[in-house]
Amino acid sequence: MSTTAPRHLYILTGASRGMGRAMAEQLLAPGHTLITLSRRVQGELAAQALAAGAELVQWSADLAEAEAASAHLRGWLAEVPKDRYASATLINNAGMIPPVVPLRDAQGPDLDQALRVGLAAPMLLTAAFLGATRGWPGARKVLNISSGLGRRPMASQAAYCAAKAGLDHFTRCVALDEAQVPNGARLCSLAPGVIDTDMQVQLRGADAAAFPDRANFEALKARGQLTSPEEAARRVLAWLARPDFGAEPVADVRDAG
Repeated sequence: MSTTAPRHLYILTGASRGMGRAMAEQLLAPGHTLITLSRRVQGELAAQALAAGAELVQWSADLAEAEAASAHLRGWLAEVPKDRYASATLINNAGMIPPVVPLRDAQGPDLDQALRVGLAAPMLLTAAFLGATRGWPGARKVLNISSGLGRRPMASQAAYCAAKAGLDHFTRCVALDEAQVPNGARLCSLAPGVIDTDMQVQLRGADAAAFPDRANFEALKARGQLTSPEEAARRVLAWLARPDFGAEPVADVRDAG
C-alpha cells in the first residue's frame, strides 16, 4: 500500500535578492510548495524549482500596497483544502532602508514606504495567513525577519529601527493571541545577524556627516565579518526547523548555540 508523502507550504516575501533569494533557493525541495511575493518574477528560480521537484508559485507584488497582496493571499488560502499541507509557514522577509538621513531631513514618502513594507505588510499578511488557516490541522508558523536595529537605536535609522521594533512587538502580541486557541500558530521575530547584502552597500555609501555609524559598517566589510546571504539563510531556516520554534517570540540567530 503506497502512501503520499506530506507536503509543506512556505510563503516568502522579498525573494528576489539577498537572503530572501537564498532562502527561496534552499526551500525548493520535493514535497515543498513555495509561494514568493516579490516585485519581480524570477525565471531562474522557476528553473531551479523544476530541477528540484518543488512546486513554485511566484506572485508579483508591491508590498508598499500590501492590502492587495494580503487579500490575494487570504483568497488563495481559502481555496486550499484544510488537510492538503502537513505544515504552513509564512516568512515575512521583505524590508527596506530609506535614505540614510536624520529624521528631520527625511521625506514623507520615503518614511511611508519604509513603514508600509517593513511593518504594515507583515502585519497584513500575518493577519491574512492566520485568519485563512485557523481551521487547518497542520502546524502553522510565522517567521518575521527582524534586526538588531529593532532592539537598539542608531542615528539616521529612525524608520528602519521603528519598523523592526514594531515587528518584534507585534510578534509578541500575536504569539499571546495564538496561545489562547487550539493548534495556535507559533511565531518568532528573528534577527539574522549582519549579512552582506545591498542594504550594507547602502549604509557604507551613506553620507558620513549624516550617518555617524558609517565607519562601523565599513569596518565590518573590511574585516570579513559579514555573513553571506546563503549562510544566513541556512541559519534562519535551521532556526525555523527547531522543535522549540516560537518558545521565545523574539530571538537572535546568533544565540543558536
